[in-house]
Amino acid sequence: MAEATPSTVDEAEVERFSALAQEWWNPNGKFKPLHKFNPVRLSFIRDQVAAHFGRDPRGTKPLSGLRILDIGCGGGLLCEPMARLGAEVVGADASETNIEVARLHAAESGLDIDYRATMAEALAEQGEKFDVILNMEVVEHVADVDLFIDKCSEMLKPGGIMFVATINRTFKALGLAIFGAEYVLRWLPRGTHQFNKLVRPEELESALSRTGLTIRERTGVTYNPLSDRWQRSKDMDVNYMVLAEKPAGI
Repeated sequence: MAEATPSTVDEAEVERFSALAQEWWNPNGKFKPLHKFNPVRLSFIRDQVAAHFGRDPRGTKPLSGLRILDIGCGGGLLCEPMARLGAEVVGADASETNIEVARLHAAESGLDIDYRATMAEALAEQGEKFDVILNMEVVEHVADVDLFIDKCSEMLKPGGIMFVATINRTFKALGLAIFGAEYVLRWLPRGTHQFNKLVRPEELESALSRTGLTIRERTGVTYNPLSDRWQRSKDMDVNYMVLAEKPAGI
């Protein structure tokens, strides 16, 4: 019997998010935390991409001419603003249901986004290449982090950059991101995150470095209850983002 091809997809995670698909664009629904989280990650992405490619971040279409992949795109909460900023966007998700929701919302918004129900390894096998890859809140849900990072890195053009956002595997994260957010505040459905699948920054950066990428930026993201908003921080104990670049010669 032939050996099964390694896969990055965790079927249980796909089913969990598929069941919630209709909630993606409800700012007061099950994905309310992501809607609140979006401004800080959008500004980080826009500013870093603009700086890297020599664009004006305050321009009308600062991402024009850039091809961007949002892997694990869900209902398209990042794809749509990227398209509005001028990028050519491919949104990929293992859940057919999520992709159908994303396609419908993009059509209603008059946006041309290439949505695909597929996985990272399939895109890499097809030879897809991108200037920017958004790998946001995904690595803690995949079956094989190293394989996933490897396939994503394979799709980066030389000189391209990849953003990774995830949750640290610390007791602080257990208390705030899982127990606090899921069981006390009920910001997220119970079971959204599993502690043993969370990824420490050094583990993530090691996986990125093994593929030849260079770490360019790292930042924590914390919630301010007084202003009811997320903001960048030096504290990477819970939520954090990493920016990595593929050297031009690779």
